[in-house]
Amino acid sequence: MKDKSNAIQKTLTLNLSEEEMSLLESLAMQKAVSKTAILKSAIKLYYVINFRITNGEKIFSEDISKGEKAELLLL
Repeated sequence: MKDKSNAIQKTLTLNLSEEEMSLLESLAMQKAVSKTAILKSAIKLYYVINFRITNGEKIFSEDISKGEKAELLLL
């Protein structure tokens, strides 16, 4: 995806549960970035993962210590 830092920005109102907001705030604090930055990164990540799965690729997570793999599936 191209950098669109000079692009016109649009505003989105988002309703989150207390748990979802807590997770978002926790991630933002851990990464020392804004909640908006976390959400923008999540959208880009979802886009890339969805694109790859749609094109026939499989994406896995691996726990090396247990020797286990799990396939990532999207809705």
